[in-house]
Amino acid sequence: MAIREGSLEAPIRHPIAWKNPDFYDEEAAFTELERIFDICHGCRRCVSLCGAFPTLFDLVDEGKSGEVDGVAKQDFWKVVDQCYLCDLCYMTKCPYVPPHEWNLDFPHAMLRAKAIKFRKGEVSLGEKFLASTDVHGQFAGIPVVVQVANAVNRTAPARAAMESLLHVDRKAWLPPLATRKFRSAAPKSDDFAVRDGAKTPGKVAIYATCYVNYNEPGIGQDLLKVLQHNEVPYVLVSKEKCCGMPKLELGDLDSVDQARQANIPVLAKYAKDGWAILAAVPSCTLMFKQELPLMYPDDADVQAVKEAMWDPFEYMMARKRDGLLKTDFSQPLGKISYQIPCHGRVQNIGRKTEEMLRMVPGTWVNTHERCSGHAGTFGVKKAYHEMAMKIGKPLFKKMAEHPQGGAPDAISSDCPLGGHHIAQGFERNGLGAPPLHHPLTLVRMAYGLR
Repeated sequence: MAIREGSLEAPIRHPIAWKNPDFYDEEAAFTELERIFDICHGCRRCVSLCGAFPTLFDLVDEGKSGEVDGVAKQDFWKVVDQCYLCDLCYMTKCPYVPPHEWNLDFPHAMLRAKAIKFRKGEVSLGEKFLASTDVHGQFAGIPVVVQVANAVNRTAPARAAMESLLHVDRKAWLPPLATRKFRSAAPKSDDFAVRDGAKTPGKVAIYATCYVNYNEPGIGQDLLKVLQHNEVPYVLVSKEKCCGMPKLELGDLDSVDQARQANIPVLAKYAKDGWAILAAVPSCTLMFKQELPLMYPDDADVQAVKEAMWDPFEYMMARKRDGLLKTDFSQPLGKISYQIPCHGRVQNIGRKTEEMLRMVPGTWVNTHERCSGHAGTFGVKKAYHEMAMKIGKPLFKKMAEHPQGGAPDAISSDCPLGGHHIAQGFERNGLGAPPLHHPLTLVRMAYGLR
């Protein structure tokens, strides 16, 4: 049978066989990496996406043979360490993803390697701490402690110490702790009637996410205000733990499993009771929509949560198609430079945020699909912060110029951390200082809500 250049079928993902002992066989994993790297070396379509591919191609070009077999196996780790599992190579570039016979899934091959590295004990304590969002978030909302912690973290000596102990780059933006957690401050929903649509459940359960709960509760408050304005009854899920994405990015799959054991029984009850589950951080939504279902393909509760999980704008645009979304926008937003985060694109929901923002009169949305470079904890680490800024620089420059002329009136991204990384990129590159607003905040403003 002749080998085709690319597959004509829709891409699929195979289950992640992380419970199989062979998954952690380093020699077998390296054999698979060599196979994949050889294909990537002959293709090179992903060279502009991140640092993993230029690193690989430099290793090949500077090796003894000019081919992958001339690269020392231990140097494969240099490629693995540059991958932050954004999935864009799989979703937007690679012509050899399954069901193509070459069966190339670069991100999940990297995940396997990261899991091996973690199991070998080669992940630092600093990296483990950065990925433990529920640990450092526990100080949020404690009077005095929050103010002191936030003030200290802004000082040069404290940032120098963090760089030394945790390997957090002293120049990287870090989120402050909230003075009050979102879950404790969120108002209860009014007692609206449940209006199910053909496409949407008429009641919403909010999975707060670590970031919104501990760091930026205003995003969650804005989501609640938009739901309230549209007369959608909501509740916060009764209890939650980190979704597990930061641990997945480290290869700490046992901790991912612990998060699954805490979250899925709770969320599955809401799913089975007909609630739409919304999370305002794309990485968290993706964890429940893709990664956990691939890790637990036979778990009915995991699959039920997958079907019930919505990106907020995916939900609202489906409500519009049901004829149940209010469009009484009273405030124009002007020129918006908006970035679709990688983990939003991977969900295959289309440009739902852009679609809603374009509904606002007096608003011009310029949408960008390039990666910001932040990538969870990757962008704050000393070893990678400058690389993260380099990856994001083309995006920063494009967002700084609006097609309507001049600078944007606001910049925005569904990923809160990515948004702040973009804002820092504007400052670092002398591109001005337009206000940063999360898209949910922009919608709340457009409705004229306070």
